[in-house]
Parts: sequence; C-alpha cells; structure tokens
Amino acid sequence: MGQEPRTLPPSPNWYCARCSDAVPGGLFGFAARTSVFLVRVGPGAGASLGTPPFRVIGELVGHTERVSGFTFSHHPGQYNLCASSSDDGTVKIWDVETKAVVTEHALHQHTISTLHWSPRVKDLIVSGDEKGVIFCYWLNRNDSQHFFVEPRIIFCLTCSPHHEDLVAIGYKDGLVVIIDISKKGEVIHRLRGHEDEIHSIAWCPLPGEDCLSSNQEDTSEEPETPNGRVTPQAPVTKGCYLATGSKDQTIRIWSCSRGRGVMSLKLPFLKRRGGGVDPSVKERLWVTLHWPSDQPTQLVSSCSGGELLLWDLSQSWRRKYTLFNASWEGQSHSRIVFNLCPLQTDDNKKLLLSTSMDRDIKCWDMSTLECCWTLPSLGGFAYSLAFSPVDTGCLAIGVGDGMIRVWNTLSLKNNYDVRSFWQGVKSKVTALCWHPTKEGCLAFGTDDGKVGLYDTYSSKPPQISSTYHKKTVYTLAWGPPLPPVSLGEGDRPSLTLYSCGGEGVVLQHNPWKLSGEAFDINKLIKDTNSTKYKLPVHTEISWKADGKIMALGNEDGSIEIFQVPNLKLICTIQQHHKLVNAISWHHEHGSQPDLSYLMASGSNSAVIYVHNLKTAVEGNLESPVTITEPYRTLSGHTAKITSLAWSPHHDGRLVSASYDGTAQVWDTLQEEPVCNFRGHRGRLLCVAWSPVDPDCIYSGADDFCVYKWLVSMQAHSRPPQGKKSIELEKKRFTQLKAKPKKKKKPPTRVPVKQESLDGNEEIRKESPGPVENGFSDAEGEADAGEPEVPCSLESAVSTEPVVYSPASLGFERSKAIISNKITLPKKEPPKEKPEALLKKRKARSMLPLSTSLDHKSKEELHQDCLVLATAKHSKELHEDVAAALEGRYHLGLFTDRATLYKMMELEGKGHLENGHPELFHQLMLWKGDLQGVLQTAAERGELTDSLVAMAPVAGYHVWLWAVEAFAKQLCFQDQYVKAASHLLSIHKVYEAVELLKSNHFYREAIAIAKARLRPEDPILKDLYLSWGAVLEKDGHYAMAAKCYLGAACTYDAAKVLAKKGDAASLRTAAELAAVVGEEELSASLALRCAQELLLARNWVGAQEALQLHQSLKGQRLVFCLLELLSKHLEERQLFECRSSSLYHAWTTAPEGPFAERVAAVWKSAFGLDTPEQYQAVFQKLQSIKYPSATNNTPSKQLLLQISHDLTLAILSQQMASWEEAVKALLRAVIRSYESGNFTIMQELCSAFLPDGCDHLREKLGDPHSPGMAAFTSLEAFLAYGRLYEFWWSLSRPCSKPSVWVSAAHSRKVVEHSLPVDDASPEEAQPEASCQPELSQPLALGSRLLQESERVPATCRELISDQRASLQSSQRTVAEVQETLAEMIRQHQKSQLCKPTVNGPDSSEPAQEAENPVCSPRGQSKEDEIQPVSLPELTKRLTEANERMAQFPESIKAWPFPDVLECCCVLHHMDAQRPGCVAPEMQQQAQELLQKYGKAEVYKRYCRACT
Repeated sequence: MGQEPRTLPPSPNWYCARCSDAVPGGLFGFAARTSVFLVRVGPGAGASLGTPPFRVIGELVGHTERVSGFTFSHHPGQYNLCASSSDDGTVKIWDVETKAVVTEHALHQHTISTLHWSPRVKDLIVSGDEKGVIFCYWLNRNDSQHFFVEPRIIFCLTCSPHHEDLVAIGYKDGLVVIIDISKKGEVIHRLRGHEDEIHSIAWCPLPGEDCLSSNQEDTSEEPETPNGRVTPQAPVTKGCYLATGSKDQTIRIWSCSRGRGVMSLKLPFLKRRGGGVDPSVKERLWVTLHWPSDQPTQLVSSCSGGELLLWDLSQSWRRKYTLFNASWEGQSHSRIVFNLCPLQTDDNKKLLLSTSMDRDIKCWDMSTLECCWTLPSLGGFAYSLAFSPVDTGCLAIGVGDGMIRVWNTLSLKNNYDVRSFWQGVKSKVTALCWHPTKEGCLAFGTDDGKVGLYDTYSSKPPQISSTYHKKTVYTLAWGPPLPPVSLGEGDRPSLTLYSCGGEGVVLQHNPWKLSGEAFDINKLIKDTNSTKYKLPVHTEISWKADGKIMALGNEDGSIEIFQVPNLKLICTIQQHHKLVNAISWHHEHGSQPDLSYLMASGSNSAVIYVHNLKTAVEGNLESPVTITEPYRTLSGHTAKITSLAWSPHHDGRLVSASYDGTAQVWDTLQEEPVCNFRGHRGRLLCVAWSPVDPDCIYSGADDFCVYKWLVSMQAHSRPPQGKKSIELEKKRFTQLKAKPKKKKKPPTRVPVKQESLDGNEEIRKESPGPVENGFSDAEGEADAGEPEVPCSLESAVSTEPVVYSPASLGFERSKAIISNKITLPKKEPPKEKPEALLKKRKARSMLPLSTSLDHKSKEELHQDCLVLATAKHSKELHEDVAAALEGRYHLGLFTDRATLYKMMELEGKGHLENGHPELFHQLMLWKGDLQGVLQTAAERGELTDSLVAMAPVAGYHVWLWAVEAFAKQLCFQDQYVKAASHLLSIHKVYEAVELLKSNHFYREAIAIAKARLRPEDPILKDLYLSWGAVLEKDGHYAMAAKCYLGAACTYDAAKVLAKKGDAASLRTAAELAAVVGEEELSASLALRCAQELLLARNWVGAQEALQLHQSLKGQRLVFCLLELLSKHLEERQLFECRSSSLYHAWTTAPEGPFAERVAAVWKSAFGLDTPEQYQAVFQKLQSIKYPSATNNTPSKQLLLQISHDLTLAILSQQMASWEEAVKALLRAVIRSYESGNFTIMQELCSAFLPDGCDHLREKLGDPHSPGMAAFTSLEAFLAYGRLYEFWWSLSRPCSKPSVWVSAAHSRKVVEHSLPVDDASPEEAQPEASCQPELSQPLALGSRLLQESERVPATCRELISDQRASLQSSQRTVAEVQETLAEMIRQHQKSQLCKPTVNGPDSSEPAQEAENPVCSPRGQSKEDEIQPVSLPELTKRLTEANERMAQFPESIKAWPFPDVLECCCVLHHMDAQRPGCVAPEMQQQAQELLQKYGKAEVYKRYCRACT
C-alpha cells in the first residue's frame, strides 16, 4: 500500500456547461461546491507503481457560493492560470501554483451560468449570465466590455479557436448565436434548429470547411436558405464547422460560412449498462461534446444513459458511432455526463476526462476508448467511517447523498477501488457498523430512522428492519443477544444489532428476523435494576470487545456501564455535563491486559475523558458505583467531539474528531497531544484508524471530503488556540452559503446529538434516491444541481473555530492585491458577531410624535406631570390649564377621549406626510372608523388586502363597495387577475370573466367560466371562439384548434390545424376531422397531406396519409401509378434522381409492360381484382377534373395530373372499356404536349404504346364509333413524336444535349432557324443542327435506313388540309379576340387620361379611341400591317366562326398537332437530307403553308421556300 495521502473529494457540480477543464502537462481541475479541486494526471502525479497515475493535489478556496464555471488558460507559458465563476456574482482568476487569486471582478448583476478563456487571446475571459448579458474581461489591461445579444438565458458559450473575435453562445430555448465582439457584439449568425436547451458547443479543430466533404454533409434535412444573416467582410467568411449538443437529443453540425446546419445526429437509445441506478429516479438529459483536435472527422458525445459515443462524421448518412468501453460491463458511467475534457500528459498520452451524475470522474484513453481509471467522489457529508474487522482494509463510508461507499484501501492496482450501494437507502447514511465475524455484512442507519443490513458481496437489496427510529440513527453496534432475543426457542444468532436513535431509544434487532419487532432495552434495564425513575435519554452505545460490558452515553452527560446477560448496572460515570457523542473501548490486544478496560468518551463540551473501569467491572459490587474522577483528561479541542478511535497498533493512542475542524492524535497514557490534522474545510464528523498502517488515519467531515492522512507528516501537534482559532473560524465562515431558503423551525426533541443531522446539511429528507451536492435527482430539474452547502451556522456552533486546508492561506494573501477599477461595489456584511446578524429590525412606532414628546428634558417631563395632575383633579379647567393641555396633546393617553382623538388625528397626519398610509389606517381602525378608513384609502388608491378583508365588519354593503373599489384600483395597477378574483368573492362572475377577456387573459377567464357557470352558458363558447381567433391570428394553430374543439366547432378546429400546411399538421387535422365526423373535410385534408408528402418524395408517407379515409382509394391508385412512373423515369435518367426518395417495395417488381405492372401492383397491394371494384374506383376518379396544363405547370403537379389520366386509362382497360381507355390516354398525352414537356410525352407513348396504336384500333372495332375520333388524335400525336425523333436523328449532336423540349415553342424554333431575308436553306442548317436531341439518340445511319420508308406513311396523317383549315380558323378567332382586348385596354387608358389633359391636345385620346388599332403583334417596318377597324374585326370573327361550324364535331372534339408546324419540320428535313421526304408530301406541305400560313413566321418561311 502506498504511503501517500489521498483525498476522496466532493462531487463535481451538476448541470454546468463547463465546470471542469484540463491543460497539457497533466493538470485537471473541476468545480465542486464552492471550490475547485486540482488533480495531477500522468507521470508527474507521483502515484505508486502499478496504480493509476493521478493524485488530488489541492483546492482553490475563495468563492462563497456554488462555482458555476471553470476554465484554464490554454496558452503556453500561462498554463498555471485559470478562471472560475460562481453564484456569488464574481469571476476569479487564479494561479494554481500558489493557489491564490490573481484578480477578480464582480461585473455581472445576475447569476453567472458559464465562462470560457479565449484560446486565441491570452488575457480574455468571456462569461455569460442567466439574463443574457455577456462580459468580456481583459486581464492584463484590467478592462471590460459587455453585450446584450438576446434576452434569453445563456446555457453555454465557447470562443472560437480560429478567430479571436468570434464567440458562439447557446441559449436555454435552443437558439445558437455567433457574435463578433470586435463589432460591439454584432450577430454574425442565428442558428435555429434545436428545440431545447443547448448544453455544449464545440468548434471544429481545423479552420475552413474542408474536413467534411460536401457529400458527407446532410443537406436534405436543412432548409436551402441561410439560417441567419451573414455580415459582409466578417471574419467568419473563411468558414468553420460548429457542433452543438442539445437536450432535444440531437447533435447538429453547422457551417459558419453558410450560416446553416449541414448535419444532424440523433442520439441512439441504448440499454442502460452497469445497473447502478435507481430506476425510480428521474434525471434530466444532458448532451456534452468534445471535438478531438487530431481527428476532425470524429466527434465525441455523451448519451442519455451516461454512455460516451465516438461519431464518425465521414459517414454521416450511416450515422455510424463507436461506443466507449464496449467490452467491459460496469466501467461506463451509469448516469448522464456533464463535461468532457481532453488532456495530454507529459508522456504524450491523449486522454479524455468525464464528470457525471453518478459522481465518478473517469479517464478514457482516446486511442483504445477504454476507461483508464475512475476517481469517485462524495455528494454529501461524510457521517460515518467503519473498517471491516474481517475483510481487512475495507472502509465503509456513510454519506449524506443517500449512498454507502465501500473503499478497498489495500488495492494494489487502484488507489480508489470504491463501490457504491444505494438500493433501499433513500436517505442520509448516518451510522455504519460491520459484523465482527461475518464477511461482507454491513449494518447501516439513516437520517429517517431506518436500520438495515447490506451484503456487500451480493447485488441483492438490503434487509430493512421493520422497526424504525422516530429520529436519526446515531450509532450502531453488534453485541451479544439480550432477553427476550436470548430467551427464544430454537437457533439464536450469536450477535444482535443495537441501534441508538435521536429520540433517545436503544433498539435490539434480530439480524435473522429483521421483519420482526425490535426490542427496546430500557424495559430490560428497568426490570433488572428495579428502576422506578425515568431513564435518561440515550445518545450513544458501545460494547466492550469481549461482549460482556455495554456502555450507554446519555443526553445529560452521564455514562452508564451495564453487565450482561441482564444489563445489570455496575457503574455510572458523572464526568461530562453535556450530551455524549462518542464512546470507544480500548482494543484487547495491548501489551498490558488492563488497557482493555480503558474507555474514552467525548461530548459537546470539547473535553475527552478516559476512564479505567477495571475495578468497577471486576469488583463484583452489590450496588452500582458512581465515578466522578477520570483516569486521563485530554484537553485541547475548542468545539464538541464527534468521533473517537483507538489505534489498533499502539497502546493508549487515540484519535479524536471535533467540530473545530481538526483531528487530534493523543497519547492518553502520557496525557500528551501527538499531532493535529487541519486539512478539512469543515467540521469533522468521523474518524477511523487504518487497521494495517500505524501511521495512517482516515477522517470525514461536512466539507464532503474523506482524507487519508499520515500522522508523521503533520506539522502541528495540538488544535489551534486563542487568536488563531478565531481566525480559522472566520475563514470557515466564508465557505459556501446556500441561496436563501425558508428556515424551518426544528421540532423540539429530547436529544440533540449532532447539529449536522438537523439542518446544516442541505439534503432534503424526502429525497427519493441518491442526491447530488444538496439536491436529489427529482429536484435536479428545478435546481440544476446546485451543490449542497451549509445554509447557516447554528448559534451553538458559530463560535467554534474551524480549520482550513493550506490552500485557503493563498486566498487570504491574495485579497490584498485585488485592485480592480471595474469591480462593482458590493455590500459588505456588517462586521458584528454572527449573533448580531440574527437580530430582527425593530418595527416602526405607531405613535412616534407622542413618544418623542415623552423623551424631553427632565424639567418638561415634570411640568407634564403637574399639568396632568391639575387637569385630572380640578373640577373646572382654567384657561391656562386648557392652553397647557392644547400644546401637550400627548397627554391624551392619560386624559379624556376627545384629547386622545386629537392626538391620534395629529399622529395620522404625520404618518401620511411621511409616506406611511398603512399606519394611518391602523390608527383609524383603533378609533373604530372602519368605513372612513376604507373611503380614505379608496380615494387615495391605497386599499390593501387586509383592509378589504376587514370590510365585512362595517356591514355587507360596505364590503361589496370596498371589493368593487379595490378591483378598480387593481385594474389601474394592471393586476387584472387579482381584480377578477376579488370580483368572484362577491359573486360577480360575469364581470370577472369579462374583465379578464377584455384584457386578453383568456386562459384564466375560461377556467373561471367553466368552474362557476353552467356548461351550456353562451359566454363560455364566446370565450373559446375569441381566444381561438386571437391564437389563430398569432399563428398558434394547435392551441386555436383546442379552443374551437372546446366551443364544439369541430370543422373550424380541423381547418385551423391544417392552416400551417405542413404534412404533420395536415395529417393531424385529417385524423381530427375523421374523429368528429367531418368525413368530407377529412378526405380533403388527407389528400392535401399526401400531396405535401409527395413534394418531399415520401411515397410511403403519402400512402399512409391516404389510408386515413376509405373514399381516397382511387387516389391511392393514382399515387401508386405516379410512384411507379417516377421510378421508371429515374431509371431512364430522365429525372434527377434523389437519394432521399422513399419508395415502396412494389417499385422493384420484375420488368414487363408498364400497364401490366401497374395492374399487378394494384391487385397485390390494394386488392383490386373484380370489374365491380374497378368500376367503383373509376366512377370516383372520373368526377375529379384538372385544368389544362400550361408551360408554367410544375413538373410534379403535371406528373400527378398525367397519373390521374393514366389511372383512368388502365382502369378502363381492366373493365374492357376501350373507348374510355383511349380518351384517358389521349388526355395524358395532350397534357404533356400542352405543358411543352416533349420527353414525358414520348415516354408515355413508349411505355403504354410500345408497338403503336394498331391494337387499340382492333379493340375499338367500328370505325364510326365515338371513340374513333380520340383514337385518330392519339395516332396523330404518336406520329408527331416520331417525326421529331427522325428530324433530330438527322442533326449532329449538340455539346450539351437536353431532354426538355418545348413543343409549344416549336414555331419559335422554326422562326429562329429560318433566315430573316432570302437566305438559302443551306445557310440555316447550322442553327437547325443544334436542336436538342433525345436522351437516347439512335445512330444516324441505321435510323435513316429503318425510317426512310416509314416516315412518309406515318406523317401523311399530319399533312391534313381539313385539320389545317380548322386550325387556321381557330388562329383567326384567337387573333381577333386578342386585337379586341387590346382595343379595350387602349380605350380604358384614354378614359383615365382624359381628366388630366387640358388644352389643344385634350381631344387626342378620344380620336385615338375612334381610330382602328393596329395588330397587337410586333411587325417590321416593311411588313407593317395597316390598322384594322372594328367592323373589319367583327367580319373576320363571323367568317371564322362560320367556317368552324362547317367542320364535324368529331374533328373539333380533340386536339391535333399543328399541321403547319409539321410542314415546316418536313421542309427542314428535306433541306438537311434531300430525298428523305417524298416529293408529293413535300409539295403538299408547301401548298398548305402558302394557303394557311398567314402568320408572319409562316409568311417569311414561304418567301424563303420560293
């Protein structure tokens, strides 16, 4: 075992974003309660060979409240500097070598939540508080600057390691802000995406944004627009990644150059490992991050169960992570992790240190991800220490955090081999005692009176005694069984457990039957000793090692010695005069047998007495003796004694623990002090001597520490005395003071053994499980893990000096050098004694004027007596006496009522003048004028709750009036809710509700209305509707929906819920509408939801949305076909393929005709099999009509409309309704044609008509059937597509071929490809050759060989004189209508201009209106068309309509490709490749162009042809 001191420190503070840090070289610091503990890690720690290389080396003492932040300076040359922030409002900068404060500031006016030492600026410390204020403090120049960026609670902040002016700030509501401190805190980015608290911010260790390639960034989940604004010339333009961890269980990676998120990591749910957690305890989630400097593509994060994860950012789409310490069960943290600190040791090992709610500090090797070592810590007072007599070196520690620690102090591999036990404890552990012979059997007692037995070698819960003490268990001891346990039948235990509780009772528990009743030994004592008087209150029990003698310590200071088997009283020691706290018997294996009769005792009197009881025990006296003289007296402590322990290695050597903050080793035989230990910062509560090392002692105190210290290394020999004792007490008084809480008056109890058990430890007794530094897990949500600290010092302890560790001396020296010009003045506490602080402020006098007149000179007081005597005993008042009484109104107390009223009137005026109306009101009440008081207070607006409460004394109507007046006064003071409550007190419910409604307190108004009015009252519905309208206007749609539901307006509830328009809202609205019976609305909303999901290409989600309503089965078929069509187009590479598309499994069906694949999927996925089913779906879909497509129709909407038509076509085919099938297929082709999407038109034809239209002609049969007209049009469009394919196959490929061709703009293509003047066709060929080609062009030679024969035949149908004539008439009608519209616009314009024109030109607009207008089409100068008159336009329109009427309806019913356009294409084909078009077809095309080509483009074309 190593011969070096050890420290079991307090737990690191919880719920702090940065309260631990480390610097290269192996120095680690963490904040615990009001201090910062320093740990040396690595070769420089000086640890024993084979043990983990770390050691607690010191403590930074100076703060008076919880330390909320800690950070080192990471600049070479000043690794010794660090900074800490505290709830006491100060930021202190420390030198860890001297453990002294270098400087400090108190700039913050609110609680500081976090701080960080800039990694770029050597002297810059940035801190933020809970009100959103940020302070930048420059250490060297003693200067500061503050910013108020957002009125939100700051949770964390981190300075950029690459840009000295950038700071990233995380807020409680999930907002992340990056500011530039060089530009007065200007916001560079506002990063929105998290939905809850930001716990950690980590900058990427590499500048720039090259470490994560673009394909690693997850851009699908983030909006395209930047999330915030980017300031020009900002330093962030160079870019850097930023990682944030949030309570919403996500980690987000942000791009600072783009101001947006690029990656989102969702924390996985991992089964909790280790098992050392109470499942009934709720804990907050905390996510902390660390970005390794040498691995920019890896990120370390904590998880919900305390696990650590190493994320691989290079494979973000896989969300790949590695679990730390995956191979060892129980080595990971069992609770949430708060901080991660990287550390590089002197031997260049890269380590990571973590602090957790499980109170362990763990060190991880980053190369192996394994746990190197664990430093346990304490979350409460160390109440009890006990070494196992069987398992040597096993030290049990009872702690105030509700857990028992068992420390194997002899472990050769781990100096801190500690196990924790919490099951069944649930309170502060105040007493421990090992079984003398049974291995692993540990008895414990708690603050709530519980006694139990733990088997430390088993994972089973403890056995709990069914008999509880009424108060704290002070002491436990194993001893021989006494009656009635020893008299029972059958097997009996060799030893039973005795417990002494705070109520003064000692109970005997049978360890074999803890479920049975425990016995009070007082009954046995009374029966054995025939005691008739009341027994004293017991406070301590101790058995002699041989089990024959028992000592009981009492509250009155007496100690009674009893002998087994019946507890005969043999001796009473009357030495102490105060409560006995500790009794300890000398061990049996001393060099002299008589030493085993030595018994040491300590009490609240600070003096230790040692008695030799050999004579009393062996004397066999008939009656008990009383001892009044001690064997030895040990004086030196200055406060009460709490614990005593004999050295098992020496004769007569004793160690004592005291409230004076020291532990003292005594040589009792010589009555001399040996050494004094002063390492604790609090009152010592327990002490134990090592059973194997004569030089080693363990001690625990209320500073949450257990120290192992060596007797030989102590510099002092006795406790501090005199002045030094007072100074140490003052130092101790500066340690942590909790935030003000309501002090509960302690209940009166008979024994008061240890004040530390009552109120000086801040753990609440109703703690449901293990508690943090003063706060249970259940309280952690509200109190954010504030450390447990002494609230105040009891008056009985306030004068007792307490010793500090040597670290505190540096703090005292540093006070002299603190000189900050920017430090805000703080109120110093008065320098009186602590008792003076407890004095209450004296109440203000009710009669100050008369009181002052009674404190005049002696002569005037004597004169008052004479005047009073004259006035009381004279039958008639003389004028001089009356005048004297007039000036001495204070004598009204002793004369008549009228004078008293006058005195009270003057006193009341004085109170009003001095601004104390409440005192004036009390005087009026004394007179009995309550109504006058109320009227005066109402006029002055000074009515109070107490005055209104007294109003009923003056009568019912006065009370009603007073309440109404007070309500009006409260309304003027904007206290509308309180005013409404007072109106309710006089049963004015409607007035109260209206008051709240008019001031927008709808929630409160509804609560009152529902509680006090009938359910059918119309005002309740009006409240719901009014609140719902306000919420809807403000965008709170979900809350507005609740209001409409409350008002029974279910339709409005569904509509407002869908108002946001996103898929989730629409789905919820659809479900809500279905629940309330709005079937039609539910169906429409479900369809809208599916369409929104369709935009995101979430096919699975869209189908799930459509499943919400049975009437949408037809739409499910449409969406199914659309999904298959989209997949088909993506596979043909005609659409941009998106990896985020979520397809169904049916899209991977085997290849085959497209229509057959669709029908097969419908049958398998939707159960469509019979003609009746097809007919029902067809009728529903046929009633849905879509508008015609245009060039501006979005592609996704176009595909949906086309899929609708194709669905009708396939349904018609399944029903053998071929006419309807041809019409639906034609509608789909026409939509793609009208939208200008030539590619989709061609793909539809190839997918549905791969072999042409001949099979449809056979299905239709009768050539005169109604469907034949649609078939003719469909066949023409098929030929139209092939015509273009043939033309483009003649052209040479362009550099960038495109599949998007606008058929509607073909005329423009032809126009631009033709020469404007009489140029030859050959000159136009280069432009014509640049027409876009199909995505899968065919080889030119083979294509010509295959198509040269067919092109004339297939295209002959397109060169139709009848169709050309019809289209010419239609163009004429369109041109005339456009010209008429232009005339109307010009006329309206002239009418608007007429009132503003005066003079010779005023008639011009009218003249212009009468003149015929020109054609709206732009013309060149030489081809300018003469103006056309209105009669001429009318004539043209009539003639065109007459011509159109002559055509049969079958021709006009369906669209047809533009005949003249096809003629132009044929001309180009012949010009590019002479002979590919038959001469008679070429001749027919030219004739049609010359006959019907009246438009300018065709006229120019005709001139070029001639």
